[in-house]
Amino acid sequence: MIVTFNTALAAASTLMAIAFGLSTWDRWLRHRRPHELAWTIAMGLFALAALALWWAEARGWSSASFRVFFAIGAVINVPWLALGTVYLLAGPRIGAIVSRFILAFSAFAVGVVFTAPMRIAIAPQGLPTGKEVFGPLPRILAVVGSSVPAIVIFGGALWSTWRILRGASPALATAAVRHIYSPRLLALGNILIACGAIVLSLSGMFSGRLGADRSFALSLLVGITILFIGFLVASNATKSSSDVR
Repeated sequence: MIVTFNTALAAASTLMAIAFGLSTWDRWLRHRRPHELAWTIAMGLFALAALALWWAEARGWSSASFRVFFAIGAVINVPWLALGTVYLLAGPRIGAIVSRFILAFSAFAVGVVFTAPMRIAIAPQGLPTGKEVFGPLPRILAVVGSSVPAIVIFGGALWSTWRILRGASPALATAAVRHIYSPRLLALGNILIACGAIVLSLSGMFSGRLGADRSFALSLLVGITILFIGFLVASNATKSSSDVR
């Protein structure tokens, strides 16, 4: 196994995603709030994507590791993270409907990515781009799976912050009302969550200077870390209505 700065970044991203996922899972086990289950699933997917990157950087890229990394890291993980935002802002009924669409999208996308023909052989050194490897459909799924949920997360965080600063509830539905103990902390948590979503969605912009492998590994670590901090800050500032019934 080759240990490099990229493998260290990928390993750190894996551990951070696992820590985040265990935190949300513990909260879900105690409170059974659906947004925390959605975040747990998202962090599990982030951990798998980071693990695939870690393995590929240490052992060399292959068609199997690239398919796993592309399907989980580029297509289906951010939608599950955005589902948590939908549950928080729109309530359980809308969240349940959206979760069915995301489950169907995830199953379809994984099937497409794992069966799509590859245009080139995967070289052991260097992360190839989706454009080099796949035809249009997997790449379209990657664009949809990363951009639309990122807009939901970013927009939801900005909406919540704006509503909080005006002294109003950030929820769009009464079923999603949360009791706010510290508006400033909640606003700060939402801003951090928005920043984390931006970092995760813009990793490709740094590939020219840092290299694709390093840009993805670094953005994954920084993005998940910011999201984790934002989640902890926001969680300590609120309590859902189900907790006070």
